[in-house]
Formats: sequence, C-alpha cells, structure tokens
Amino acid sequence: MGEVSGLTRISVRTLHHYDEIGLLRPSERSEGNYRLYTPADLARLRAALTYRQLGFPLAEVTRLLDAPPAEQRRALETQLLLLQEGQRRTQATIDAVQAMLNTPGAPMSNEDVKAVFDGFDPEQYEPEVQARWGETDAYRQSKARTGRYTRADWEVIKAEMQGINDQYVALMDAGAAPQSPQAQAVAAQHHAHIHSRYYDAPPAMMRGLAQMWVQDERFTRTIDQARPGLAAYQSAAVTAWADAQEAQD
Repeated sequence: MGEVSGLTRISVRTLHHYDEIGLLRPSERSEGNYRLYTPADLARLRAALTYRQLGFPLAEVTRLLDAPPAEQRRALETQLLLLQEGQRRTQATIDAVQAMLNTPGAPMSNEDVKAVFDGFDPEQYEPEVQARWGETDAYRQSKARTGRYTRADWEVIKAEMQGINDQYVALMDAGAAPQSPQAQAVAAQHHAHIHSRYYDAPPAMMRGLAQMWVQDERFTRTIDQARPGLAAYQSAAVTAWADAQEAQD
C-alpha cells in the first residue's frame, strides 16, 4: 500500500477509506496480511481518480466503477454537458465582472432593472410582495442587499442564475433525475445563489420557494421560458436537496 501511495500521491489513509467503502479493495494479501494491489486494481484506481477529477462525488464513482460501459458513457456525457455549461457560466461571470470594473457604481433605477432582465418590472409585484412577506426578515434582508446593487452587480447575478438554469436544462436533456447526484449539486448551487445574493435561505425556505415555482403559474410560466418543464424539474431537485439537508441535521 505504501508503494501505491507513493506512486499515486494518495495517502494511505485515503486508500484505507477506499477499501472500506468498496471503491478499491486490493485483490491479494501478502503472507504478512499486507494489502497487495494487482494491475487490475491499479487500473481501477486510475479510473476512480479520473472520475474524481471530473467532479463526480465519491459515492457516484464507486457505483460507476461497477456499472456497465453504456451507463458509464451516459454519466460521462452528462458530466461533459455540465462542464460545458459551467465553462459558459464562468465566461459570462467574467464578462459581467469586467463590465462592473468599467461601469460607475451607481444604484440601479427600475428602468435599469427592466433593461437587464429583458423587460421584467419588479415594481408591478411590489404591493403583493409587501403584503405577503413585508414583515419577514427575508424581505428586509433582500431589500437591503438589492438596494445597493449596481447594474453591473445585476449583470453578474443574472449570469449566475442563467448558468444554474443551463445546468438544469442540460441534466433534463441528458435524462438525469432531479434526485441524481448531478442535479443535487446544481440545487446546492441554486441555494448558494439565493443565500448569498438575496437572503438567508435555510432548507425549509428553499422547499417553500420550490413549491411556489410550480404552484404559482406566473413563476412556472417565467421559469419554463428557458425550457418546458424546467420549473417542475428544479422544484423537485431543490425539494430533494432540502430534504437531504434536514435529514443530516
């Protein structure tokens, strides 16, 4: 095991962990009961390290190593789509940050917001928003944060959300379930976006938002402009994410 650790730069402790979870169990033992890795074991380890480098969760790597070749290919194709969308999202964010550096930091008017968000007018919903959530900490927190945002800030926020939607759509096109590890990773990004840009969003609040996306036809209609069925898909993904977070507590 020490030799394998030295060759791969993986700690002995990690190799022990891989053995415990069934990801990489050495096929042979020495007379002194030391673990011995065969060439086939090392090939499996190389495949595992490749999957990890591509961003697959450890549990998914363990499953894929024993999956049929066709299933491994589908998983790689899905991951490729996510990586490509991530690349586009990163470039969009870079462009938005560059715009921020080149734009005076003046707060946005409502007309500016409409220009950034393709005609969406937040003022028309403000009376309803105040009636439903005006007394909540989330509303006050959101108003305080968004009131400081410049047009360049909103361009970055828009690019972030577009990237999240693109990843959901890629997963839908690839046939990945909302409960899949890949979709759960995107749901975690979705939560981080809302939590950092608008207000603190614990799992229970995210579940409430997810329900609203499919129960309020206005939200459904807006979200589904990117792809029919997107609202239901991301609602299911975020709900599963919230359930998993609460199960860990």
